[in-house]
Amino acid sequence: MPADYNGRWEMVSNENFEELMKSLDIDFATRKIAAHLSQTKVIVQNGDKFETKTLSTFRNYEVNFTVGEEFEEHTKGLDNRVVKTLVQWDGDKLVCVQTGEKKNRGWKQWIEGDLLHLEITCEDKVCHQVFKKKQ
Repeated sequence: MPADYNGRWEMVSNENFEELMKSLDIDFATRKIAAHLSQTKVIVQNGDKFETKTLSTFRNYEVNFTVGEEFEEHTKGLDNRVVKTLVQWDGDKLVCVQTGEKKNRGWKQWIEGDLLHLEITCEDKVCHQVFKKKQ
């Protein structure tokens, strides 16, 4: 049985986020605003089906997926690109590969205790975010 990601998760740390945003060509003003925001993730998991929302006072982002099924993702509100996204299980970790104009793009997500870790990569930049479970 895979890990249970269900819940509301509130950000407790966000390392190297601005460098990651630069690698995605996100403009200066947006980077400065986004770097100071605290995010909340709301995840509804039903087996391999996920509904995920990333919420902040500036922008919200929602993506729904089924593990093992590639889909076209429009990163509207992030870097406004279209990528082919595939999320797979690696043990209890979720590993996402996003294929498009940026190299080495994707993320890994895993749970340790009541913490959700999210490692986001693009080109040679890596951002590590940590969220604490609230409910």
